[in-house]
Amino acid sequence: MLNFAWWWVFFVLPLPIIVRLLSKKAQDIPMAALRVPSLRPGDVSEQTQLKQTRIPLVVSSLIWLLLVTAAARPQWLGEPVSIPNEGREMMLAVDLSGSMKIDDMQLNGRQVDRLTMTKSVVYDFIQRRVGDRIGLILFADTAYVQAPLTYDRDTVSTLLSEAVIGLVGEQTAIGDAIGLAVKRFDEREESNNVLILLTDGQNTAGNITPEQAKELAISKGVKVYTIGVGADKMLIQSFFGSRQINPSQELDEGMLTDIATSTGGQYFRARNAQELQAIYQQLDALEPIEGETRKMRPLSALFYYPLGAAILLSALWAFVTVLVSTFRWFAQRRINLSAQHSNTADAIQATQAVQTNRETK
Repeated sequence: MLNFAWWWVFFVLPLPIIVRLLSKKAQDIPMAALRVPSLRPGDVSEQTQLKQTRIPLVVSSLIWLLLVTAAARPQWLGEPVSIPNEGREMMLAVDLSGSMKIDDMQLNGRQVDRLTMTKSVVYDFIQRRVGDRIGLILFADTAYVQAPLTYDRDTVSTLLSEAVIGLVGEQTAIGDAIGLAVKRFDEREESNNVLILLTDGQNTAGNITPEQAKELAISKGVKVYTIGVGADKMLIQSFFGSRQINPSQELDEGMLTDIATSTGGQYFRARNAQELQAIYQQLDALEPIEGETRKMRPLSALFYYPLGAAILLSALWAFVTVLVSTFRWFAQRRINLSAQHSNTADAIQATQAVQTNRETK
């Protein structure tokens, strides 16, 4: 079906006529009361002049019509095509508390902090979710939505990579993160309601306790997968030498396990990058849901057809105009040269006649 995206552009079609009428009124000069026909050779008849005036008018009008049609953006709408909308819908909740800066993780042979390792693994996880809606929640003293549920995986990855520790405080509001995710899922009707929560500590802040958030998730049908991040052993240097500590001693695995199992999810423990990678591969096994089927109509732009025709017609008219002007110039030059030769011959004849008269006398 032919359609014009900017159909209102056709309202400018009579603009040249209006401009011509206004300029004609401004330059209107009273005509002579008596018109004397001219019989001089070479004068063009009024009928010929009228034809010569109509041709440029028709050509310019056609070019103007083509340009306006191109400006109206003609386009062809194809038949509706059904696009199945299959995919998972999940929220990622990432801890940004102060403990996430502990560098007890190994990534590509170098020692890094927990957040850096998390960003690297979660980035690959997000990029694999082709066709899925993914949202991002960051939490510390409080929780906030950094990215709502969206198909734009690159934007979610970018927003996660830009997250820094201490952005919203130093503590850990696990209950607020779960409650915020439940609220976001509650705004959508057909969703599998999956939350993946990654933390390295225990709930130390927030307006909602983990128990309250768990009951809220159960009532709304939100499945929570919890991931505890942090190594079990870490060597630190002190005045008395190196000693081994457990950097994850504040991790509340009992609370995370209870939340996961109560909501139908599962608790995972990530002591290094390899374990976290394996966890996300297990999460890839979540069953997709089939959302509402979307309709799409293929759209093809057609503006270049009238635009190309206008350019081609303008170039052709310009070529014809130059050709006619050149022909007229040569014709006029030939007439002038003939007139000069004729005048010269008349002058010679007159001179010879004068001399003959003198000789006769």
